[in-house]
Amino acid sequence: MDVLLAQTLDEALEMKAANPEALPIAGGTDVMVELNFDLRRPEVMIDICRLPELRAWGREDGAFFLGAGMTYARIMRELADLTPLAQASRTVGSPQIRNRGTVGGNLGTGSPAGDALPVLAAYDAEIVLASASRTRTLRWDEFHVGPKKTALEPEELILGARWRSVRGPGSFSKIGTRNAMVISVVGLCLVMDEDARAVRVALGSVGPTVLRASDAEAFVAEALERSGTWDEPAADLAADAMEGFAERVAAAARPIDDVRGSAAYRRHGCSVLARRALGWALASRREGIRT
Repeated sequence: MDVLLAQTLDEALEMKAANPEALPIAGGTDVMVELNFDLRRPEVMIDICRLPELRAWGREDGAFFLGAGMTYARIMRELADLTPLAQASRTVGSPQIRNRGTVGGNLGTGSPAGDALPVLAAYDAEIVLASASRTRTLRWDEFHVGPKKTALEPEELILGARWRSVRGPGSFSKIGTRNAMVISVVGLCLVMDEDARAVRVALGSVGPTVLRASDAEAFVAEALERSGTWDEPAADLAADAMEGFAERVAAAARPIDDVRGSAAYRRHGCSVLARRALGWALASRREGIRT
């Protein structure tokens, strides 16, 4: 096996163009598991963990960019104001994994259980891809096309994700077979976009890819409009609206039975997390008014 050490992004893209079959490796928290179990044996790997362009993040013109090489530990330290992303990062593996694992790894692996992916979906992120000849973007749902399948072309690398900055509360939560260091059985990210008067809900581990609960989003946005909550954060949302929202979130799931949980349990988990996440968001807005 040859390992190519790229020092700059341009150098890495040239290496990928010359070796389209080469496997990029940054944190290696997914790749090394496959290598150690002899599930994958690439002839060439490209080490991209040193590339400063992939380790960057920034805000510009109302948009936020997150480099593919950002580790979960750095997100927790430097981007705590992005609450859903910081919460998702905190649930990833152990401290050692969070110090090495990257958002680009979640994107490239393409597992619907990737903890960062529901957050990117709820933010309506576009994935930024580059080759030696061009740079292009794909919506999050265009990038992931199936379980562990992406639209990444052989000569491309993932540069990162970009989304419009959102004003409003949000959260990420998940259910696992234990409290920590566990693969998600259900993951949910909820983001309230106060400027657009919209609620976005994304689900992980309950379908072949990350899913958005579109019917639930439209239902709760209308319920918040009727109750006056968009204009008056102290207003209450009726219990039947909360329950209707939770039911619609559960209905958006497309789970299967597997060793971590049954489809019925996953649907129930979606409804529980949905009620909690919406309750947290509404409480956060009320608290903001009081302070």
